[in-house]
Amino acid sequence: MKIKYLIILFGLLCILNACDKVENKTNDYTQYHSEIIAAETLISLEKYEKALIRYEKLFNQYDFIFLRDYKVAAQLSFLIGEKEKGLIYIKKGISNGWELGHLKEHTFLAKHLLASDWELIEEHYEHLHDQFLNSIDTTIRSSVHAMIEKDQKLAYKAYVIEDEEEQEKFISENFPEHSEKQLSDLIDIIERKGYPGEFLIGNDFWVSTILSHHNSQGVAYVREDTLFDFIKPKLMQFLKEGYISPYEIALPEDWKKAVTSEWKESSYGYLIPPNISNISQINKARSAIGLPSVQLRNKLIAIETKTGMRLYLPDWVNGTIKIEEK
Repeated sequence: MKIKYLIILFGLLCILNACDKVENKTNDYTQYHSEIIAAETLISLEKYEKALIRYEKLFNQYDFIFLRDYKVAAQLSFLIGEKEKGLIYIKKGISNGWELGHLKEHTFLAKHLLASDWELIEEHYEHLHDQFLNSIDTTIRSSVHAMIEKDQKLAYKAYVIEDEEEQEKFISENFPEHSEKQLSDLIDIIERKGYPGEFLIGNDFWVSTILSHHNSQGVAYVREDTLFDFIKPKLMQFLKEGYISPYEIALPEDWKKAVTSEWKESSYGYLIPPNISNISQINKARSAIGLPSVQLRNKLIAIETKTGMRLYLPDWVNGTIKIEEK
């Protein structure tokens, strides 16, 4: 059982506010994520101007843009000396949920912004943040936040039990009923409103955390579970519709594969390192949901180190994903 790893992985989640969400447009977001991979490929080749052009073309084609992509576009703009563009994408990011505190902690941005720039950002922040709050569903966000708080409290109770047998007993006695209620409530939300991820509630990890906890309860339970299998096809549809990012699909599925294989493999190579015999299969699975290959991800990590940019790759793995010999 790897429940301790999962608790450490996600830590304690912060409380945020929210409001109503408008309907998404009908663009196929499968192509959106393919275009992001193309832009990231250009970044890996240090073709930053061309990468920014690719992002800008994408921004003009879709109504909803994932926050991560505005963040990357802002940094690319500063990197190539396009400061005004960088400020524009910071503002767009704020209207998509980029918080002022996170902006001020961003060391790359700090190198490119003057005191007068920060004054301008702060002057417009409240209005832009209100735009974000008015674009998301308050009621659903509050419901999901209550769910993740319950999830984290129970998971923490398991984490602090030092004796492994006692911990396993606590998990088996308490997690199934709790988790099944969580997924039942989640299915109800999905059926009524759609997937409550970044598009709907402005958060991209609460629900994937709940699903990951559900898929981490042990081999016997996860192998017999049908709730996640019921939700999974819906996730793929919501991916296409832009409700969910590839990363929100990857982690829960990686947990299910890792647990059911008794920690021998994972679907996307996050929880269990890939090796030379299965890397092609893993990259194929990653491509199918719009994730960069393991090799491209590793190149992007190197670009982060070289430039100081943050490309907001999931930190489930610290640094590069090692491809093992066997």
